[in-house]
Amino acid sequence: MNGEQRGGAPDDMPPIILKEVYELRFDEADQARKEAIWRELGRFLQRYVPPGGRVVDIACDLGYFIRNVQAAERWATDIRDVAATLPPDVHFVRASGLELADVLPAGSFDLAFFSNYLEHLASTEAVLQQLRVAFALLKPGGHVLILQPNIRLIGGSYWDFIDHQTALTEKSLAEAATMAGFSTKEIIARFLPYTTKSRMPQHPLLVRAYLAFPPAWLLLGKQTLYLGEKPAR
Repeated sequence: MNGEQRGGAPDDMPPIILKEVYELRFDEADQARKEAIWRELGRFLQRYVPPGGRVVDIACDLGYFIRNVQAAERWATDIRDVAATLPPDVHFVRASGLELADVLPAGSFDLAFFSNYLEHLASTEAVLQQLRVAFALLKPGGHVLILQPNIRLIGGSYWDFIDHQTALTEKSLAEAATMAGFSTKEIIARFLPYTTKSRMPQHPLLVRAYLAFPPAWLLLGKQTLYLGEKPAR
């Protein structure tokens, strides 16, 4: 249902190659499905967005998350220039996710969001570095929200995408977040199906019904939703 429908851009892959990869992977019909799915998914994830908060969508791709949630201040980053796909009130910063501590204000965000991004990083060290960057950007008491394919649930299909480099489960993700300083608040190991090409029906009403019925997640969920908190002290 989600999965590679919206992948963060790998920081070590040139934008021109990324453009070729994504154009091959997603046709216009795929894009339309993603838009419809993210309208429903954004409505569901709104519960994690603090009222009056400042939110940053790291490796935002075309902004599927940030366009579909409401916040007092919305930011998005990617190594590609995707500003034209974003609403005018979204502050866009073109930069590598690993370098955001140098270009965004430290300790100023209430929520940092990643979706289908960490698996593109070159190593577990890079995953840890990215989580530490997110930690630095957050206010004390702020949260990181991560939507991530889970290799334990997906198996060999995890490697069907040429830009996947690092394997994560819900446990290794939580361990990495803890090493970066976060306190784990919630883990939904089985949340979304892996891709838009899964057997999950794609109609928005069916997506809404799926999100409202957690027992279905146990059957179809291949992605993990992780919520971590930066300690207030």
